[in-house]
Amino acid sequence: MKIAIAQLNYHIGNFALNSSKIIDCIRKSKAESADLVVFSELSVTGYYPHDLLERKEFIEQSNQTLHEIASHCKGIAAIVGGPSINPEPRGKKLFNSAFFMNNGTIQHVVSKSLLPTYDIFDEYRHFEPNKKFTVIDFGGKKLAVTICEDLWDEQETQNEFGREKLYQLSPLKELSALNPDLVINLSASPFSYNQENWRKNILVKNAIRYQLPILYVNQVGAQTELIFDGGSFYLDKNGTIQEELKYFEEDFRIIDTEIYSGMLQPETGYIEKIVDALILGIRDYFGKMGFRKATLGLSGGIDSALVLVLAVKALGAENVRVLLMPSRYSSDHSVEDALKLVMNLDVNYEIIPIQAMVDSFEQSLSEVFAGLPADLTEENIQARARGILLMAISNKFGNILLNTSNKSECAVGYGTLYGDMNGGLSVLGDVYKTDIFKMARWINSDHEIIPENTILKPPSAELRPDQKDTDSLPDYHILDQILFSYIELNLSPSEIIAKGFDENTVLRTVRMVNNNEYKRFQAPPILRISSKAFGFGRRMPLVARYS
Repeated sequence: MKIAIAQLNYHIGNFALNSSKIIDCIRKSKAESADLVVFSELSVTGYYPHDLLERKEFIEQSNQTLHEIASHCKGIAAIVGGPSINPEPRGKKLFNSAFFMNNGTIQHVVSKSLLPTYDIFDEYRHFEPNKKFTVIDFGGKKLAVTICEDLWDEQETQNEFGREKLYQLSPLKELSALNPDLVINLSASPFSYNQENWRKNILVKNAIRYQLPILYVNQVGAQTELIFDGGSFYLDKNGTIQEELKYFEEDFRIIDTEIYSGMLQPETGYIEKIVDALILGIRDYFGKMGFRKATLGLSGGIDSALVLVLAVKALGAENVRVLLMPSRYSSDHSVEDALKLVMNLDVNYEIIPIQAMVDSFEQSLSEVFAGLPADLTEENIQARARGILLMAISNKFGNILLNTSNKSECAVGYGTLYGDMNGGLSVLGDVYKTDIFKMARWINSDHEIIPENTILKPPSAELRPDQKDTDSLPDYHILDQILFSYIELNLSPSEIIAKGFDENTVLRTVRMVNNNEYKRFQAPPILRISSKAFGFGRRMPLVARYS
């Protein structure tokens, strides 16, 4: 059987665009003599529509679009993901379904059983789990159609990243009893640099366990925080990947389930994948929101330098504008480094010193603050003055402000609300500082783009004389290990201490994380590249007393 894999970038709620992409691929598949073309989970609506699924007109439009797509399935079959209506009076109103289309109509509807309710996922909020299993007879083959987690039914209570996975129902076990010839999986599996192999290993293990070939079709593209990396593939029954599609790009390939081309993707390191993911995240956020131009504050530090490089790669240098906003504490080399970078990238920039603004604020507050020593308040005034300038550029010219804070800073609250935490999108909010240095080195691997001095100099907010990040924080190589253990691995402070970290450092770090939840609640959306990003995937009460 010749099956086309359509790995596409969808836009949530954009039925015209999504259906156009799907219909184009159906026509292309037919022209290239494919028997069947497979699309990803909720491809008609885009993943994930959240409470749009509660709107009657949204579901009606989805149904109309599915029937329109089915009308093009003549001489070729297709499997398309979308919501279907639950005919039963009890339970949720919808199923998360796969629609098998042939001869111009929808002939079968197969629905998802294992609905994820962890991390960023909350499908049980909208969908009823399926409990009926069947195979589809097509082209002399029995097809077991599954949706995403239905293929991840490993009976394990916990993996190395703390994800609990104990299912009462095993769709693959149920389906294997029906003697299928092939398992087809429609997926919407987002990128996570520290779980990529975990996802692939589960599919390999299940192919071997059930002695069934598996066709895994993922989507690609970003939907605000979520970044889908593609990487669709075909596994034989021995768990060998025989065909693999591109990562972080749309792709299309027709495979023969009997004859393999052996086309696999080259292995790349996780740092390169993070760079690719963030570029895709920026590009799709702007494109799908209808934005074109970005702005950011360039300090001469490594975080803003990296965001600028990523923005230029995603949007083009002509669509990025930066401000250099030195204060009395900004070193000459910071300004020089920032200028060197904008020259390397050929972006528009302005230099607007903030000292007069800061002096004005301090003068206005002088009577209120009389007799009180300067402290963090005066430092934050500088950050907020910069935030005002950047938001003015955003408002006046329609440039969306990119936030440059990293995950290490976000975790411990090392940032100023309404200052350097401003922005429409947080580019590095899920990237630890130690990985930021690695990303900068990777970007400079062919030739110097980010000035070497920017990478080498000790990190500093430059809000007071000779300030260093380590004045307030542990060294990043220690801090990031503690944070990863606490946030991604979900370890307790005592468990982290038992790994050999200093007790006072661990307790202080954990206290900073817990005490700054209110700041993160007000942060811009963060591009997610890990298994546990701040935002939808980590919802903590603001008023909890837990440290």
